[in-house]
Amino acid sequence: ADRVYSQPIRASVVMDVIRNERPDGVIVSMGGQTALNVGLELWKSGELQAAGVEVLGTPIPVIEATEDREIFSAKLKEIGETIALSYSATNVDEALEAANKIGYPVLVRAAFALGGLGSGFAANDKEMSELASKAFTSSSQILIDQDLRGWKELEYEVVRDSSDNCITVCNMENFDPLGIHTGDSIVVAPSQTLTNREYFMLRQTALKVVRHLGIIGECNIQYALNPINEKYCIIEVNARLSRSSALASKATGYPLAYVATKLSLGKDLVSIRNSVTKTTTACFEPSLDYCVVKMPRWDLKKFARVSNELGSSMLSVGEVMAIGRSFEETIQKACRMVNPALDGLDGEDSNLVDDSISLEACLKTPTDTRLFAVQMALEQGWTVDAVHDATKIDKWFLSKLKNIAMMRSAMKTVGDLDKLVSENGKNRIRKLKMTGFSDKQIASYVGLPPTLASESRVRDKRKSLGVIPCVKQIDTLAAEFPAQTNYLYMTYCGDCDDLTEIPSASALTLHQSNTLIEKTGVDSSHDFQRRARAFSNAQAIQSLADAKQRGVMVLGCGAYCIGSSVEFDWCAVSCVRQLRRDKFKSIIVNYNPETVSTDYDESDQLYFEELSLERVLDIYDREGPAGIVVSVGGQIPNNLSGPLAECGATILGTSARDIERAEDRRQFSDMLDNMGIKQPAWSVLRSKDEAIEFANEVEFPVLVRPSFVLSGAAMRVAADETQLRNFLGLAADIAADKPVVVTKFIVNAKEIEFDGVANRGEILNYAIGEHLENAGVHSGDATVILPAQKLYVHTIRQVKLYASGIAKALNITGPFNIQFMAKGNDVQVIECNLRASRTFPFVSKTLNHNFISLATKAMCGIEAKPYRISLLDIDYVCVKAPMFSFTRLRGADPSLGVEMASTGEVACFGKDVQSAFMQAMLSAGFKVPTKNRSVLFSIASDIFRHEFAEAAQQFKNMGYTIFATPGTAQYYEENFGLATIVVQKPENEDCEQPGTALSEIKGGKIDLVINISEGSTRRDEMTAGYVIRRAAVDFGVSLVTNVKCAIMIAECLDAGMEKFPPQHIGNFYELPTIGWYSK
Repeated sequence: ADRVYSQPIRASVVMDVIRNERPDGVIVSMGGQTALNVGLELWKSGELQAAGVEVLGTPIPVIEATEDREIFSAKLKEIGETIALSYSATNVDEALEAANKIGYPVLVRAAFALGGLGSGFAANDKEMSELASKAFTSSSQILIDQDLRGWKELEYEVVRDSSDNCITVCNMENFDPLGIHTGDSIVVAPSQTLTNREYFMLRQTALKVVRHLGIIGECNIQYALNPINEKYCIIEVNARLSRSSALASKATGYPLAYVATKLSLGKDLVSIRNSVTKTTTACFEPSLDYCVVKMPRWDLKKFARVSNELGSSMLSVGEVMAIGRSFEETIQKACRMVNPALDGLDGEDSNLVDDSISLEACLKTPTDTRLFAVQMALEQGWTVDAVHDATKIDKWFLSKLKNIAMMRSAMKTVGDLDKLVSENGKNRIRKLKMTGFSDKQIASYVGLPPTLASESRVRDKRKSLGVIPCVKQIDTLAAEFPAQTNYLYMTYCGDCDDLTEIPSASALTLHQSNTLIEKTGVDSSHDFQRRARAFSNAQAIQSLADAKQRGVMVLGCGAYCIGSSVEFDWCAVSCVRQLRRDKFKSIIVNYNPETVSTDYDESDQLYFEELSLERVLDIYDREGPAGIVVSVGGQIPNNLSGPLAECGATILGTSARDIERAEDRRQFSDMLDNMGIKQPAWSVLRSKDEAIEFANEVEFPVLVRPSFVLSGAAMRVAADETQLRNFLGLAADIAADKPVVVTKFIVNAKEIEFDGVANRGEILNYAIGEHLENAGVHSGDATVILPAQKLYVHTIRQVKLYASGIAKALNITGPFNIQFMAKGNDVQVIECNLRASRTFPFVSKTLNHNFISLATKAMCGIEAKPYRISLLDIDYVCVKAPMFSFTRLRGADPSLGVEMASTGEVACFGKDVQSAFMQAMLSAGFKVPTKNRSVLFSIASDIFRHEFAEAAQQFKNMGYTIFATPGTAQYYEENFGLATIVVQKPENEDCEQPGTALSEIKGGKIDLVINISEGSTRRDEMTAGYVIRRAAVDFGVSLVTNVKCAIMIAECLDAGMEKFPPQHIGNFYELPTIGWYSK
């Protein structure tokens, strides 16, 4: 953009920006529910009209009509359409009355809320009043809907222009029946189980409704359809681009956001080109000759006490999209994409079905693992009808899953690879591949051990039989017009490629391959024959020009999950853009429909495909690139570096061997010891008793950490022997065959983040950021300040010295990240990642220099000149703050520890750390305590109470009413003469008696809760602290659980930092730097 304001999206801030920039128009439909709500607020207050700013696209009254249930219902009645029986309510009594009118069970939803926030099903008055009171904290109006669970849920994406041209771009069907939020449901496009009559009936209704409402641009309409008769009702219309718009764009190749923007500017559909065919107009309905499956990704296991039941409130943190030519092929692909540990859609072999509950109960309750329970039932011989009765999933889908189960059973019966292919081998293997089985799956079903050699044996056998996947294009018009697109997927359900053969990627004969293998000094036994092709390409690069023509393959980030989100997509896109600037052909592999890297105009060749070893090698064979970049997509590509290198692929940048030395905790710790670099005392675990002996020796607390994991999965701080025993079991489960290390946990140390780019072991550029919170909060959940503000010069010197030593020892080329901790002037290394970290975009945007572009040059062997950066001479500060989803995760403890819990992040600039911090907090949803000007203190230990004392006094001086739990109140009264209103700690979640912290929070008397527990050890028992934290989250009260953050908030409020001028990023970059001469 010409200007970027990295500031909170709030009505007052947006108005400041509008006064500053004086734009002619504003688009409110592209930023999800947040943007829409701010647009509505500014329109209702009359500020937009007063500023003379026009709302482009769908007019605000139309948006209001879709968001307000009563207006929406009245509008639909005008054209003879109906919504599900529904009433709105503005208080709990009205809600109870409405529920009794409709009859229980009912669905409760908050109006103007994103992702079904604050919604759920109520079966009686008690559940109704509980749900309603929580829903009112996130919205002023709630909706009570008739319960239509068991009906089919369908969705149409519709586009309409100002000339009343109107088309449906994509129709989608939920695999699960109604009752599960569409963001948590498996979605299939195009719909597979509708009759032609049903499809056209709903399409016609969609066009009629969108025209009547007067939407301009893009919207989606959701239906509930009775599976027995053709009765349907409209659930809702979203008059904005939504999650499903991104999915529909990627599923059809029709760029919805691009077209909607053109329409908002007054263009019509006839005058916009179809960017895939380049010849037809955008006024067409895509027809698909393939099937698409979207599958959600959940991370519920990270949270103790959170139920994995799915309902009307969205819980997933990401999604994948698989493309294939049969439903079986596509759903198996999707399973591997959503969880790289799975080989396909398995029931019994997935180890995901809870065996402590009966299979029937698993089928009846929708959870994040129900699909695998369904598959297990079919594998155990349940009939399609029996599974349908338990789940209400359409029989068409279940019959396809039954096919997978029957083929699995047949392979297990044969039990031997040679027997499997002895008769009609080619057709048999081809049929298995058309049904979506991976080489790894086939290997395990025919009794081969779970090794890379077994998978390679199946791969060799398959290729020797001539069974290889076809490359197909997404061409939007099912080949009726010639497509000119680089948007590709692979399938076994096809006879020929849509692309011409690449000359440099021609296969070699076996004789040649053996000599190549011998040349490179690799064992030439039979299971290395698979390396031949890859080696032939890697060896054949003659020059840089040849490499540019052959291209570079970049592996993307996969599904968003806790720990791997849009940051890694930014890294992949930055890498691809630099490759294209340097005239390299770029090939990207990714399967996440929410990403920019999967926009087909970002790369020369886009493979919307799995990031599995098998598929990456298929594409490597097909394209014959000069090499693969594994360091910009997060942990999934990084974990592939070893197997890919072993299969002969060329890894660009740091070698796979060195990546392993950094990822394997034991090897890395040994290396540091040999170099004399300090690290916390550590030990590799051989038995639980040994670990306990070690912990007693170095003294608790200790940290348990597995290798090769992202976002601190299964990482825990153990405060005593019992906790240590429990955590060791969990870590061993996560890490499988990789080592688990136990280290001494250092209390009250400062954590430092070092991001750098190196070339052949020499650091080119680096950035040092500091965590506001002390060590013990995962770096992804920490508030990061850049440049660091409170580090000793000696500490910075130590950090630089250690980092350059590690870069040399691991011969790093490309991006890397090292985490340090410092206590006093004593610096120790926590870990090193030889890949881009999630702070790379933050660092690059703060310093106005793209670290990934530099790393890409280094990895491709092009001259990489370091940027001119002096961290001490930067006259502004940027603060990155985490964003949490605790409101959705019912029962999760909203406290922070060494395993990551945040689902997003924000970053804001300021002239000093307080200004940037306050803006970041407001951006992440913090509410300034202005309503009652009241704060509750509940602080566990005297150490934290003493540290917070000055801040407590600041709150008092600012005129806040201070509530405190007994221990905290007594401490401040006795030591500092600070009077507070004492509230009792609640005994449990149902504690209703007046005078407790819980009743004050529920009664809306408290604006801010500062609750600081013992430390970073998470105990599972129900504590009073947990009840207070949970109540704050459930009733929409701002919560702070870290003492450093609480002190900073007090400082910011005292300095009046909640008000700030509108400043775009360029204002900060342009600040003159003293002592630097620039022309």
